Amino acid sequence: MVILIPSYEPDRRLLTLLTHLSGQQIVIVDDGSSQRYAHWFAAAERLGCTVIHHRINRGKGKALRTGFEYIARHFPGEPVVCADGDGQHTPADITKVADALDDGDPNMVLGVREFSGKVPLRSRIGNAATRSLFRAATGLAISDTQTGLRAYPARMLSWLCTIDGDRFDYELILLVRASQQGMRVRQVPIKTVYEDGNASSHFRPVRDSWLIYRPLLGFIGSSLLGFGIDCAMLALLLAGTGVLTLSVIGARLVSATVNYTVNRRYVFAAQAPLAVRQTLPGYAALAVVVLIGNLVLMWTLTPLTGAAVAKIVTEVSLLTVSYVVQSTRVFAHRHRAQHEDTAPAPDDSDAVQKLGVR
Repeated sequence: MVILIPSYEPDRRLLTLLTHLSGQQIVIVDDGSSQRYAHWFAAAERLGCTVIHHRINRGKGKALRTGFEYIARHFPGEPVVCADGDGQHTPADITKVADALDDGDPNMVLGVREFSGKVPLRSRIGNAATRSLFRAATGLAISDTQTGLRAYPARMLSWLCTIDGDRFDYELILLVRASQQGMRVRQVPIKTVYEDGNASSHFRPVRDSWLIYRPLLGFIGSSLLGFGIDCAMLALLLAGTGVLTLSVIGARLVSATVNYTVNRRYVFAAQAPLAVRQTLPGYAALAVVVLIGNLVLMWTLTPLTGAAVAKIVTEVSLLTVSYVVQSTRVFAHRHRAQHEDTAPAPDDSDAVQKLGVR
């Protein structure tokens, strides 16, 4: 097992954790800390840790990928446990999460906090909001979507290196991709530890919250765009033809084309647009099913509520079904294809590797 710790401008708590983890293989990624913090990393090296230095701050997601790439090359076949060095993760919980990899062969293990006791209000509210939004968007119930204590078997390292997101959004995107591919995610309860109200956290509430919520909101935004186009086209076609069925089909064809293009190129593409030949047949089949459902609901509701209200109720009803099918079936092909056995070589242009004695 290798313990991976991304670190930016650490303090004494990093060394406290390393002391308690004595004898473990530990890789630390210094994510562009200034020279004022060099003594902490030098002390870590004296304790036998491997320290990798980013020349500039690249974000937690990039730091984790740098660590995964290094471990895949220098510790082949070893599982990885990711932990924070700010005192939130205890040595006992790190061991507990690592041991859970041997139970049922999961793709990843999450150390989920119970958020009991003295927890900063922003952390309690932020996690509750993200947890609710994540479940609504993916159907996957994760009690702590923002936990930094996670364990991965060695076979997952190459996949982890393909996931986009350089900052705090990276860890949430991992969960979104895992839900799309039906991966086995195990949750293990851990202690909730916040020292000094979590004052040392480098989390930026506005900017980093946007990065975290962005992948979940992308699909909703795409659907709203399609909804707006659908409503506009429906109104135009109804005014021009007066035929409900023809108007619904025409509006759906136009909005589905826009929705497919946006989802393929942006919402479900981690780094590049997905191939049309892989995704269009599935999307077309889904569009037919959704169209039938749309027609049935519109026929049923329009005489009762009018076309405008019927359209809103219909679209909201079909939104969740459409997302689940698109994320788990239609646009999941590319991510499965990227799960190879060999991780890409690390980007040495922004990381200088220093090896401790171990």
